[in-house]
Amino acid sequence: MQNKLNKLSWAVAIAAATFAGQAHAGGYQINEQSVSGQGYGHAGRSSNVNDATIVFGNPAGMSFLDRAQVTAGGTYLNVNSRIRNVQANAMLDSGFAMTGDPANASGQQIPVGDIPGTNQGDMVPGTLVPFAFYAQPLNERLAFGFGVYAPFGSKTDYEDTFQGRYFGDYTEVRVISAQPTLSYRINDQWAVGAGITYNRVDGELRRRVPGDPAQPFDPSADVDSRVEGDDDGWGYNLGVIFQPVPETTLGLTYRSKVSYTLTGDFRATAPDGSVALDPNTGAPLQDSASLDLTTPETVNFSVTQQMSDRLKLMFGASWTRWSRFDQILVTGSQGQQITQETQNYSNAWAFALGGEYQLMPQLALRAGVTIDRTPTDDEFRSVRIPSDDRRIFSLGAGWSPTDDLTLDFAYSYLTERGTQVSQERDDLYAGLGGATYSADYKNEAHGFGAQLTYRF
Repeated sequence: MQNKLNKLSWAVAIAAATFAGQAHAGGYQINEQSVSGQGYGHAGRSSNVNDATIVFGNPAGMSFLDRAQVTAGGTYLNVNSRIRNVQANAMLDSGFAMTGDPANASGQQIPVGDIPGTNQGDMVPGTLVPFAFYAQPLNERLAFGFGVYAPFGSKTDYEDTFQGRYFGDYTEVRVISAQPTLSYRINDQWAVGAGITYNRVDGELRRRVPGDPAQPFDPSADVDSRVEGDDDGWGYNLGVIFQPVPETTLGLTYRSKVSYTLTGDFRATAPDGSVALDPNTGAPLQDSASLDLTTPETVNFSVTQQMSDRLKLMFGASWTRWSRFDQILVTGSQGQQITQETQNYSNAWAFALGGEYQLMPQLALRAGVTIDRTPTDDEFRSVRIPSDDRRIFSLGAGWSPTDDLTLDFAYSYLTERGTQVSQERDDLYAGLGGATYSADYKNEAHGFGAQLTYRF
């Protein structure tokens, strides 16, 4: 029983931590490191140098800034989901269902009715994603920068009576990165940059397990199975900018993979708040476990074209190597294999087109659209990450009341293609029962961003 609960929690943990990679990018990777860039859909992320957020967008761009500056801000994400056409079925071993005695188990499970519960669809709480960057020219060619931001993060919190609770009801994963960076301007046309990243990941994952065979699938009798873990890891960013003519800027940025070995604690809690006990041995259901996790590398290319004194257009393309996630492998406290599952993720592309119009010297207007492909496979989509292909429409403005100060604002509307989740498992009640859950999901999100840039 302990191994089954541990398998359950850690299989979910790795999946959620993996996809902590995408809220405004495919899955749960966070794109919110620049509000000025948000206004044009991040189309010029690697090529358009507006402010100190270029520390993240392309480290080579810092050498194009004419003076020291600090940029800080954040984007508030409000996600709405609709869950429809739900089917949630309870399964029990036929012999156990008829007699209530595990000794009479037949090995064949039969449906015993619907799993009671609700599907409110408000499982993603509103979240503020902050960031801060500093850039300092050291001389005419060399510049230094530093940034603190969140490249990965997700949170889902279903209601306690969620019908899919046996497949996951709570996920919270946070990654915070700190990045010192150097940029060098080779000549009027070429610049290069590089930075290292220190990354800290921590998270908490929960799911429910039926806890009392005498009250099958009753939410009030469920055991709360959860795991907490953390680790840190190092990565790096590389960037290059090329200006063949002053009106055209091309940028290319590479962000490395980051490898973690998460260690954490597993705990199963009974409805009365005590540690649940193994029904066979009476031992407390708690343990430690570890998993190896690698967040994928990404490549971003963009071009910025100055069309006139007032108008510039931008195009960008991003590629993420999600194919690294072909399996999940989790080991227990004694090194034993807890679970190994095929994931079959695919490499994913995103494309963006945007523009900026200088309405007056103090005011710039922006707009952009982004098409973002999901890396998930229909067969493996879960209640933890019920997402699909995305379209994002953005508007923004930059207001500079003085030469030293700029305030940027942006709004983005994200809509996903409707998708279906279909899951089943047969290892509940120590193999005496199972559950199925299928539903149609439709997700949308609103992002409200604001940032301040001050130049020294």
